[in-house]
Amino acid sequence: MDIIFLRGLQIDTVIGIYDWEREIRQTVIIDLEMGTDIRKAAATDDISHTLDYKTLSKRIIAFVEASEFLLVETLAEQISTIILDEFSVPWLRLTLNKKGAISGASDVGIQIERGVKA
Repeated sequence: MDIIFLRGLQIDTVIGIYDWEREIRQTVIIDLEMGTDIRKAAATDDISHTLDYKTLSKRIIAFVEASEFLLVETLAEQISTIILDEFSVPWLRLTLNKKGAISGASDVGIQIERGVKA
């Protein structure tokens, strides 16, 4: 399996359980690794045979900007469902970083894997 990755995608959204978090937008940082098979795209040099990461990133940005989840777990799960279902990705690893959420920590977040990695 080949991996297409996207790192450091910064998106502002409403996320958090505290009242003050419901009134502001915070930046989440998303890293993605997505399993795919690039051989047909490489052989044909045709984007229609690969995972179009620009289209995927626009979809994720629009979704996250419009969302207002309480938990990063819910947001991560919803993003992974979109990628698996709408982009026919068989496997992904998603890291969602809510930088600055814990005083004294440089990063805090969640990492999930979904699908089957061949």
